[in-house]
Amino acid sequence: MTTTDAQLEAARPQERTTNFYYSFSFLPRAERNAINDVYAFCRMIDDIVDLPATDQERDVEHKRAALNVWRSNIESMYAGRAVPAIAQPIARVVERYNLPKQYLLTVIDGCERDLTRRRYQTFAELKEYCYGVAAIVGLISIEVFGYRHEETKQYAINLGYALQLTNILRDIKQDKDRGYIYIPLEDLERFKYSEQDLVGEVYNENFVALMAFQVQRARDHYHRARTMLRSDERRTMVAAQIMDAIYYRLLEKIELHDYRIYDRRISVRTSHKLLTALRVWLSNRLFVQRIKPTR
Repeated sequence: MTTTDAQLEAARPQERTTNFYYSFSFLPRAERNAINDVYAFCRMIDDIVDLPATDQERDVEHKRAALNVWRSNIESMYAGRAVPAIAQPIARVVERYNLPKQYLLTVIDGCERDLTRRRYQTFAELKEYCYGVAAIVGLISIEVFGYRHEETKQYAINLGYALQLTNILRDIKQDKDRGYIYIPLEDLERFKYSEQDLVGEVYNENFVALMAFQVQRARDHYHRARTMLRSDERRTMVAAQIMDAIYYRLLEKIELHDYRIYDRRISVRTSHKLLTALRVWLSNRLFVQRIKPTR
């Protein structure tokens, strides 16, 4: 499998419909370019795994081979060896921000799970998956943003969990159409809502109760993340806070629409994303001004 410069460009969050676009827009140019390259790297890894399959066994082998090429590229970056053009943007980020090698390898490991695993028995198992595809991206991001306190790592991890759980709830229909069920099977059993019910898009009281439980779990992680963000980190974490606000609104909309995620893919309007981004950015600017010492 080959990856082209065009794929790299397509992987960057340039579309105004993406939540990432609004979150990154207020960053200083150097940080914005770096975080866009991080996003592009993660997107390319995810795209390798998500390519449509024709021969499942053969495709898994080919996809694993492509992921291993990226593992080799990462090893080369940290060994000071030359890497192909497609890997040079993330290599520059690694060099400038001293990203831990294991962070990038964990992204690959996390995405690779989707090649063979389509169900999660417990929330603990799902949480491991969420760490590898979302929380670790938060940890990479704060290396670019810069941080002072160890608690900020827990902020990034918990926010990553919250965002990924929100994505899972939004995409239940699309994921099950691809053969994936990310809602823990123990939760389906608890609320007496079967896999067959989910595949058949059954909307009933059991489903509503199941979804309310999942929404509250995601909300708990948003709140946990916010308690970990110290006041003197707020300005450097403005992009993460914008992401928090947009995705939290998405979670609220899922709830406000009575969890009717089978009827349509629920989203946040572009105008609301823009206003949210401006509100968060301005509130952080004003907050910093208020806490400046007076002479």
